[in-house]
Amino acid sequence: MHMSDAAQIADSRPGAPPVLDDEERRRRMRSVITAAGIGHFVEWFDFGLYGTLATVISLHFFKQGAPQVALLSAFAVFGAGFVMRPLGGLFFGSMGDRIGRRTTLAFVIMMTSAATFLMGVLPTYQLVGLWAPVLLVIVRLVQGFAAGGESSGATTLLAEYAPSNRRGFVSSFVDVFGFAAFVVGGGLVLIVAGGFGDAALNSWGWRVLFMIALPLGLAGLYLRVRLEDTPEFRAVKARQRIAKSPLLQSVRTSWGALLFCVGFVVIKAVGHWVLQTFMPSYLQADLGYSSVLSYAATLIGMIVIAALVPVFGLLSDHIGRRPVMIAGCAGFVVLTYPTLMLMSAGNFIAATAAMVILGIFMAAFDGAMSAAMAELFPTNIRYGSMAIAYNVCVAIFGGITPYFATYLITATGNRFAPAFYIMAAALVSLIVVWRARETFRDRLRAE
Repeated sequence: MHMSDAAQIADSRPGAPPVLDDEERRRRMRSVITAAGIGHFVEWFDFGLYGTLATVISLHFFKQGAPQVALLSAFAVFGAGFVMRPLGGLFFGSMGDRIGRRTTLAFVIMMTSAATFLMGVLPTYQLVGLWAPVLLVIVRLVQGFAAGGESSGATTLLAEYAPSNRRGFVSSFVDVFGFAAFVVGGGLVLIVAGGFGDAALNSWGWRVLFMIALPLGLAGLYLRVRLEDTPEFRAVKARQRIAKSPLLQSVRTSWGALLFCVGFVVIKAVGHWVLQTFMPSYLQADLGYSSVLSYAATLIGMIVIAALVPVFGLLSDHIGRRPVMIAGCAGFVVLTYPTLMLMSAGNFIAATAAMVILGIFMAAFDGAMSAAMAELFPTNIRYGSMAIAYNVCVAIFGGITPYFATYLITATGNRFAPAFYIMAAALVSLIVVWRARETFRDRLRAE
């Protein structure tokens, strides 16, 4: 009987589960991917809706005057949620390394789905005045706090369940579900805007879309509660090697790995929030596309990324994480500016082609990066280490990206100015990946 590397390792360790046959392992792996992915889906469904509907949100939660000022305000509130991500990473990361991945991720999905649902029931500026943006900020802060524990936790869960020779492929499903959330969210926005008109989207449609998160969250909670914790964590727990202060131990023993992780995340943070959040408003406000065409072009780009991420994850299992990540970074450095120029052609085909080109680079980097991050740290501090490194970087770069990209256009008068920001972020990650050690053949360390 063929056994995965993960099963071979687990078979010889205290607290390890029994060896499973191939069909049972595949069934369990599907369950794990679904349980990890649905929580990630809910998180990015919320963030994706907010970005896609930024123009609508600016109409309802801020005093109307100059449209660009209201849009900047909406993006500023979007960024405020990212301020809480490092705090959420500290809290949930430490929790996940001390009491387990499953329990922590179950708590995270409850908080995430509740905050997203509340977005759909908040009163508007027209009803309560300045209380509207205040309540909006509070909900975004709660959402950001919960998000601080989701990405790193889901990545940890998948990486620790995956066979070592398929870790890139399995871990990549974190981003598959993330981009799928943008596809579904963007698709629903497109359906409402195209089928019922912008008036319906602006009046009631946006509320219904945010409320969908609650039943999704309940389904995800059910799946996560039923899931066993990872073989890696159970083995560490059985050997009584749980870190008492995982974050302190991470800083003391793995500061180099933390810096590499931060460097990896720079282009991920900037690239994700440009493609997912900034692009719909950019196509409308700066390039003159209709709302339906801008949503459609963005949606197609997200579909391409979701489809290609596991392909690049699988490729990284064969040729290594570094070559795949380097290719993604290099693509952004060389072709971002020409791609934004292509978008300005003003037709749907050009906008879609540009989104697909940028999407391929993003898929390449994402496909290899989740496993690369997990392989930097030992099991007893993996969740917390990734959580703090990932969320600090996302808070600095991801949260400000839509606002800063919009500001660059306003300040310079150059509608292609955001390209330089993307290129700079890609160059930083390219240098870091170039200097990193290849890890795709490594087994996960326990401590």
